[in-house]
Amino acid sequence: MTFPANFLWGGATSANQIEGNYDVDGKGLSTADVVEYVKPEDRTNMEIPFPSSDEIKHALETESGRTFPKRFGIDFYHTYESDLALMKEMGFKTFRVSIAWARIFPTGVESEPNESGLKFYDRLFAEIRANGMEPLVTLSHYEMPLHLTLAYGGWLNRKLIDLFTHYAKTVFARYKDQVKYWLTFNEINSLLMAPYIGGGFTRDQVEDGKLLQAQYQAAHNQLVASAKATKACHEIVDGAKVGCMVIGMINYPQSTHPDDVFATHESMRNTFFFTDVHVRGKYPTYMKRFFRENKITIEKSPEDEEILQAGTVDFISLSYYMSGVAARQEVEGEHAAGNLLTGLKNPHLEESEWGWQIDPVGLRTLLNVFYERYEMPLFIVENGLGAVDHVTEDGRVHDSYRINYLQSHIEQMKEAIADGVDLWGYTTWGPIDLVSFSTSEMTKRYGFIYVDQDDYGRGSKKRLKKDSFYWYKQVIATNGEEL
Repeated sequence: MTFPANFLWGGATSANQIEGNYDVDGKGLSTADVVEYVKPEDRTNMEIPFPSSDEIKHALETESGRTFPKRFGIDFYHTYESDLALMKEMGFKTFRVSIAWARIFPTGVESEPNESGLKFYDRLFAEIRANGMEPLVTLSHYEMPLHLTLAYGGWLNRKLIDLFTHYAKTVFARYKDQVKYWLTFNEINSLLMAPYIGGGFTRDQVEDGKLLQAQYQAAHNQLVASAKATKACHEIVDGAKVGCMVIGMINYPQSTHPDDVFATHESMRNTFFFTDVHVRGKYPTYMKRFFRENKITIEKSPEDEEILQAGTVDFISLSYYMSGVAARQEVEGEHAAGNLLTGLKNPHLEESEWGWQIDPVGLRTLLNVFYERYEMPLFIVENGLGAVDHVTEDGRVHDSYRINYLQSHIEQMKEAIADGVDLWGYTTWGPIDLVSFSTSEMTKRYGFIYVDQDDYGRGSKKRLKKDSFYWYKQVIATNGEEL
C-alpha cells in the first residue's frame, strides 16, 4: 500500500491552453487558435466544435469583437520561469507539457523548422530540468497547423504521416539530451468523439453519411504516424520511453441484462482498439467485424503493417475523469454531462459542478483492467476537478472540494499498486489554472495555482497559491503517505 520510491508526481498542461502568444516568434495558426469562446447563456449544448472550412475562414475574416482564448492562454510563454518555480516548491518530479507543432513548422509543410520556436522549448525544457523535474512531452495535444486542416483535410490525408514524422524527428534530435519521456498523440481515441479537435478535419471534408469511415481512416493514419515517431524516438533518443495516450474510460452495464453487459464490453473497444494497436502492433480481430458491418474500408499502404509492428510503445498513459454507464440501444435514461465522454447517469455517484460524475473506484478498476490486459507500465497523465474558485478578501482560495476529489483518487491509485499494477506516475490536470479545452473558459478551474484572469483574458495574471497547493506539496513530500 505504498507508492514506489521513484514515483513521478507532477502536473500536466498543453501548449494551446497555457502558452498564448499565438503569433509571436514565427508561430503559425493552429486548429486551436480558431476555437471561439461562447458565453454560457449562448451555449445550446456541450458539443465539441466541428466547424466547416468556411466557418473557420469566416472566423479569420471577422475577428474583431470575438474572443479566441487559446490565443492568449495564461501567457506561460513569458511566465514559465516563475510558474515552474511554484511547481518546484510543490516538489514536482515531472511536468507534462506539449510542443505546439505550428511553433516549429508554422504551416506544417516547411522543410526547415522555425528556429525561434525551437529555442523557446530549449529554454523551457532546460528550466524544467533545472527545477528538478523530468519533462514529459506530448507531440500533438489537440492542435496542429491550421494549414494542414484547410489545405490537406487534416488526418484524413496520408500525407500528414510523413509531415508529422518529419516534425517528430526534428524535435527528437533537438531535445534528445533534455527529454526522455514522450507521448505521441494526446487522447488519440478522442477523434471518435471530436473529429476536428482530435483529427484535424472539418465537417465539409467528410462525405455525407461517411463520418465513421472518416474517423477510422484518420485514426489509422495517426496510428501509423505514431508508430513511425515511436520507432524514430527509440533510434534518436538514448534511453527514451515513448507512450501512447488515451482517454481512460471504464463503463458499467446499466443492468444485469446480458445485452447491457455485452454493450458495455463493446463500448470499451473505443479505447482498447487504440491501445491494442499501440501495444501489440496490429489491428485486433474484433475490428474486422466492426468494419464489415459498418461498411468501413481503411485505405492502407503495404508497409503499414510492418510500421505498426516496429513502432510499439513502452508504456500506456491515460486521462481519467469519470466513469460511464452503457446499455443496449433501446434502453433510455438520463444522461450525465461530460467533456468528450457522455453516457447514462449512474445514480450511485456524485457529480461536479459541470455534471461530471465522480468515481474514484473506477480509476482502480480501469488500472487493473489495463494492466491485466497488457502487463505494461501505466502512467496517469491527467486527472482533476474543474470547479469555480473564489478568492477571499485576504487573497486565499479554499478549495477543499478539489483536495477531496484528488485525495480519493490517489487512495485508489494506492489500492491499484497493491493489486500489482505497475504505475509509473501521476500528473494532475492543470496544476495551474488554464483555458478549458471543452469550453474555452477560465471560469472552470483545475489548478493548485490560481491565475487572476477571466474568460476574456482580462486580469492582473497574478498567481495565488490555493489550499490545494499546500496539500499536494505534502502529498509529494511524503510520497503519497499523508493524504
